[in-house]
Amino acid sequence: MPRAVSAVLRASGATLFAIVLLVFVLGPLLWLGAHAFADTWTYPHLLPDSWTLRWWSTVFSDPALGSSIQNSLLITPVVVLDSAVVCLPAAYAFARFEFPGRRLFLIGLFATNAFPRMGLFATLASLYYALGLMNTIAGVVVVQLLGTIVFMTWIPAAAFSAVPRSLEEAARDAGASRARVFFTVTLRLALPGILVGAVMAFLAAFDEAQGTYLVGAPDILTMPTEMYSLVLNFPKQVAAVFSILLAIPSVVLLLTVRKHVMGGQLAEGFQLK
Repeated sequence: MPRAVSAVLRASGATLFAIVLLVFVLGPLLWLGAHAFADTWTYPHLLPDSWTLRWWSTVFSDPALGSSIQNSLLITPVVVLDSAVVCLPAAYAFARFEFPGRRLFLIGLFATNAFPRMGLFATLASLYYALGLMNTIAGVVVVQLLGTIVFMTWIPAAAFSAVPRSLEEAARDAGASRARVFFTVTLRLALPGILVGAVMAFLAAFDEAQGTYLVGAPDILTMPTEMYSLVLNFPKQVAAVFSILLAIPSVVLLLTVRKHVMGGQLAEGFQLK
């Protein structure tokens, strides 16, 4: 009897979890999908009264919304590229060399994500005004860069650290130069981890809103910052369409690297010793 009760309780718990998952995860996605194509939707109807594509044309024909899409798709790759240039050498150094303060620097990288960023952005504003970076693309790039550092350092550093030194030494013994060993052995084996770090950096930069709004508004707005205006000034159907467009790059990238993420590359990136 206790086993039967236990089995019933487990089945009930699994059912409840599935219901909660359906309501709080799939529910908002279904709501967005329905409103993106709904013309009118009146209570108590379970489905929209009529369907339309005019909200999509509203988004693509609005100059401000179109400009924010263009800004996001242009600025984010620049941020990821700059992050790679700055962070990958640091990641390699953390993985391959021991130096005073190494662990302190590693832990310090989390400081950019461990505390509310609005205070940091407000502090940076005075420096931005002094350097003339307010309302500039360069200023937005630097602000978004702050959120990518931890991903582009920790995850690639763990990937570099996982490359066996014996393979590098064997290549050196075979006559390969240090540069050739790095590009044909070390970088090649560490590439999956670097790819995961780059994708996480892309998502962090693409979704950054607070600092971008503080530095870029009103001249330079990206898709996340434009959502503030959409919620306040546009019908909810337009916000639903824009939310779907905002999610597409993230979904595509995560599907592209799902093998590495599910395979533990993301978790391994935060286990660097």
